[in-house]
Amino acid sequence: MLDRLGITATSLCALHCILLPILLPMLPLVGLSFLADHAWEHVFLLMTAALGSIALFSGFKRYHKRLYPFYLLYLGVALYWIKHDFSQALEPYFIIGGASLIIAAHFINIKLCNSCKKCDDEACNS
Repeated sequence: MLDRLGITATSLCALHCILLPILLPMLPLVGLSFLADHAWEHVFLLMTAALGSIALFSGFKRYHKRLYPFYLLYLGVALYWIKHDFSQALEPYFIIGGASLIIAAHFINIKLCNSCKKCDDEACNS
C-alpha cells in the first residue's frame, strides 16, 4: 500500500511541477501562491523520499532483500532536486526523469514483493 501511495505522491508532484508554469498567474487569485515556492517543492520531495524509503525498506526487510529499488528512488530524488540548477528548458526532462525513476522504484518493489510472497525465505534471500 505504501508503494501505491508513493506512486501517487510522485505523480502528483510531477504534475504540480509540469502544470505550475501554466497555473502560476492564477495562484495568487485563489490564495495558493505558496505552491510556486521552491521550498515547497523541496519539502514535498523530501516527504516523497521519506515515504519511498519506508515503503522500499518494508519490502526489502520482509521479502526480497534487493537494494536496486533504493538506487532508483534516490537517483530520481537527486534528479528532481537538481532540476533548478539547469535552464528552464531542461527542467521538464529532469522532472519526467526523476518521477519515472521514483515510480519505477515503487513498481519494482511491488513486483519483487509479490514474487517473493510465494517463495520460501531461502529463495528470497539469494
